[in-house]
Amino acid sequence: MRNVLEWLETQVERQPDKVAFADVDSEVTYADLVQKARAIGSYLATHANPRTPVAIYLDKTTRAICALFGAVYAGCCYSFVDLRQPQQRVEKIVEKLQPALVVVDAGSAEQARETFPEGLAVVEVESLLDGAIDENALAERRAGALATDPLYINFTSGSTGTPKGVAVGHASVIDFIPIFAETLGINSDDVFANQAPLDFDVSVKDIYTSIYLGATVHLIPREYFSVPVQLLDYLCERKPTVLVWAVSAMCFVSIMKGFDYKVPETVRLVAFSGEVMPIKQLNVWRAALPDATFVNVYGPTEITCNCTYHVIDREYALDESIPIGVPFANESVFLVGEDGSRVTEPDQPGELYVGGPTLALGYYRDVERTAKAFMQNPLHQDYLDMVYKTGDLAKYDGNGNLVYLSRVDHQIKHMGQRIELGEIEAAAQAVDGVSRACCIYDSVKKRIRMFYTGDIDKKALTGRLHEALPPFMMPNNVKQLEQMPLSKNGKIDRAKLASGEVK
Repeated sequence: MRNVLEWLETQVERQPDKVAFADVDSEVTYADLVQKARAIGSYLATHANPRTPVAIYLDKTTRAICALFGAVYAGCCYSFVDLRQPQQRVEKIVEKLQPALVVVDAGSAEQARETFPEGLAVVEVESLLDGAIDENALAERRAGALATDPLYINFTSGSTGTPKGVAVGHASVIDFIPIFAETLGINSDDVFANQAPLDFDVSVKDIYTSIYLGATVHLIPREYFSVPVQLLDYLCERKPTVLVWAVSAMCFVSIMKGFDYKVPETVRLVAFSGEVMPIKQLNVWRAALPDATFVNVYGPTEITCNCTYHVIDREYALDESIPIGVPFANESVFLVGEDGSRVTEPDQPGELYVGGPTLALGYYRDVERTAKAFMQNPLHQDYLDMVYKTGDLAKYDGNGNLVYLSRVDHQIKHMGQRIELGEIEAAAQAVDGVSRACCIYDSVKKRIRMFYTGDIDKKALTGRLHEALPPFMMPNNVKQLEQMPLSKNGKIDRAKLASGEVK
C-alpha cells in the first residue's frame, strides 16, 4: 500500500452511500467525498507540482475535508492554516511552507487575500467541488506516488518563535492507523465526534481511522467548546461512540459541569492526550460514563500522533499520575539517562526517545532543526536507525508502564534540589477546590510560580501544599485565575503565563 487514498476508495466500493463526514450544516457520503476530492485534485494537479504543499485556509467543515483529499489526489501534501492565527504567525508559516496555492471558501477569501503574500494564488473551493475530473492527470500523479511522499505538514510552536512544520508521510499514517484502531477496538460501526482542529495531529486519528474502517466523523465547531450546553446538545444529537480528544477539551466539559445538563450515553471509548490528565477531572468523566473505556495515549507529532497507550483499569488517587503506558506495536520507545545509557529500572528518570516506521519525515525546509531532533539511535551505531529526541522526561513504574514526568525544560534546579514542576502541579490538582494547576519557573529571580483555577482561596491552597510538599518544592508565588490561557491546540499556554500577560 502506497497511498491513504486506497482506504478511501475501498469504502466507496463497500458502502458508497454511507456518511463519511458531517458538520453542523452538511454531510458527504464516501461516494460524494471521492467525487468532490477528485474534482479538486484535477484542478490542483494543473497548478501544483507533485509533493509540494497546498495551504488550506478553511474552517473545520466537510468542504475542508474535500479540499484535504483533493490535495492528496493531486499528489501534493496539505497544510491547514488556522483562520484565527495572528497574521505575523501566518506569514512565518507561509515563508517556511512556500505553498503552491491557498484553498479558501467564499467566507474566508477576502481575509486570505489580506493575510497571505501578494502573488500567492488563492482559489475558492466552491468553484472546484463540481468541476471536471481529469482522469489522465490524476492517474499520472498516482502512478508516480511513493509511500514515503509527504501527506501533511502540521506546524507546532518553536522555541525560537519560528513555527516548525512537521512533515508526515503516507507510510507513517498507513503503519500507525490500523494498529491504533485494532489496539483500541475501534470498528466500522463507530461514530467519531471530532474535537481537534484540522491543523492539530489529534484530528489525524479521527480522519484516517474513519476512512480506514469506513466509520463516520462528525466535526464539532470550535466555538462549541466555549458553550457547554451547545456542545452537549450536539453530542447527544449526533450520538458518537468514540471521542479522541485533547485533555483540555475534556476538562472544559467537567469543570463547567456539562454532565449536569446532559450525558452523551452512546460514548463507549474516550482516548485522551496532549497533557497530563488531572485525576479529578477524569473521575467526573468516568462517573458520567461508567461503561466507557478510557485510554491515555501519548506521543509527539513527530511520531505520527501517538507511540504509547494505557487503558484506565482502576481508580487513581488524586495525587497519582496516570501512566502513558506501553508502546503501540511496531514502535520503538525507550529512555536514555544523563550518562547516555538506556534506563530500564523502575523510578529512574530518563529522556524519551521514539522511533520506528511512524517517524515523521522531519521539519519541512528546516535541515538544521531536523538534525537536532531526528538522529541516529544513541544506543548503537550498527546500522541507520533514526529516532526522535522528544525532550520529555519519564520513568518506569513497578508494572513496566512508562510514566510521564515533565518536559526536560520543566525539570529545574531550585534551592540545590532537582524538581519536576509536574509533581507540584499534581499535588495542587489533588487538592479539593482546584480544577487545574500549572507551574512556571522564573530562572532569573529563582522563583517557582504557580497558577491555578478553582474556588479554593490561595491561603487555603498554600496550607494544603505545605502538607503535601517538602519546603524546597513550595511555590514562591501562587495566583488564582478565572481560566487557564490555552494555545491554539488547546494546551495550557505556558509561554503566556511566563510572560506576565495573564492577569
